[in-house]
Amino acid sequence: MAPPAIAFNLSNDYKDDGTNILLDANENAYGPGLVVDDALKSQIPGPSLDLLGLNRYPDPHQHELKQLLCNLRNTRIHTSKTLTPENLFVGVGSDEAIDALLRCFCTPGRDKILTCPPTYGMYAVSAQVNDLQIEKVPLNIADAFSLLPRQINEKLSSDPSIKIVYICSPGNPTASLIRKADIEQVLRHPTWNGLVVLDEAYIDFAPEGSSLAEWVAEWPNLVVMQTLSKAFGLAGIRLGVAFTSAEVATLLNNLKAPYNISSPTSTLARLALQPKNLAVMKANRQKILEQRERMLKELPEIPGIGRFLGGADSNFLLVEILDRGDGGKPCNRIALALYERLAETRGVVVRFRGKEVGCEGCLRITVGTAQEVDKMLAVTRDVLASLLTGRITAKGDGSKDEKEQEANDVLA
Repeated sequence: MAPPAIAFNLSNDYKDDGTNILLDANENAYGPGLVVDDALKSQIPGPSLDLLGLNRYPDPHQHELKQLLCNLRNTRIHTSKTLTPENLFVGVGSDEAIDALLRCFCTPGRDKILTCPPTYGMYAVSAQVNDLQIEKVPLNIADAFSLLPRQINEKLSSDPSIKIVYICSPGNPTASLIRKADIEQVLRHPTWNGLVVLDEAYIDFAPEGSSLAEWVAEWPNLVVMQTLSKAFGLAGIRLGVAFTSAEVATLLNNLKAPYNISSPTSTLARLALQPKNLAVMKANRQKILEQRERMLKELPEIPGIGRFLGGADSNFLLVEILDRGDGGKPCNRIALALYERLAETRGVVVRFRGKEVGCEGCLRITVGTAQEVDKMLAVTRDVLASLLTGRITAKGDGSKDEKEQEANDVLA
């Protein structure tokens, strides 16, 4: 039997040639949240790599790293209980946790997951890889892409084969923080025996105290995923974490490969969680928040830019591209052409999201440095003006729907 088609695409991903401004993958443009001093340099370059113990297999348990992550998230805002390393699974990015949960709790060919589009594409990719069906309850487009807990609970009541609900908060591509009360409604379902997985990859760009990681101490059916790829600026080390009950964490840790976290990854992650480096992360985050406010103010001043959809709780924004400079409608044709022209002729890479639920004519734009935002605003104004006046047109090869879908399916 032929394997199922995997609905994602990296082949059309405009990547870096050393000159592009990358505002597409929601990376931290200010770099790692690390103080690059002599002490750090002594552990990283050249022959000094053996200081990381590269001749030995890495620690399979990562207790010290897990304790530092607990220290970060034990805020006492959502519970008086305390997270311990027994509540944690660490993996190769959040994607390992996404996949491990499916392999642990779902039976291929029989069980299902539930997602709330528009959302992160990796949930569906992992479900397809594991031969699982996907049920969907779209977010509430009329309410800034909020969760619809009543409709979710109705689905769960009617279909016991749904074993996991994936909720992204802040959402990707919506940048909206999901209300705690709405998540609690799903957690309180009276008969459903499954897991609610809350993906908090972008949580450090939301208001202080928003993370529900410590809330897993109150809810045995809750998993909260996080990553060091975003606010911490460490996408290259691939470190993700799942906070959950000790029982679920034990299952995930028993399922993983023995040495899934490399010694360099563990060392850099532990360095990033030290007080002086947390201060660097927070300073870089503040710069991103300032540029986010600037984009919220200045992007709408460009003719052809429409509304911001969703929220502003992340390091990216979701914005409509219109078919006219004044009073137009959201337009996938213009949005796709703008996306292509920015990348191919101006060296600015964003993401087309116009085929997602409720995202007609939308681009997702990562918040960059001040200089990157300068260029993005200038070239967007110029290219969009040319598109709207007909001085340049969209490429004509391929059908309209195929081209839009191909661009939309670029993952991340």
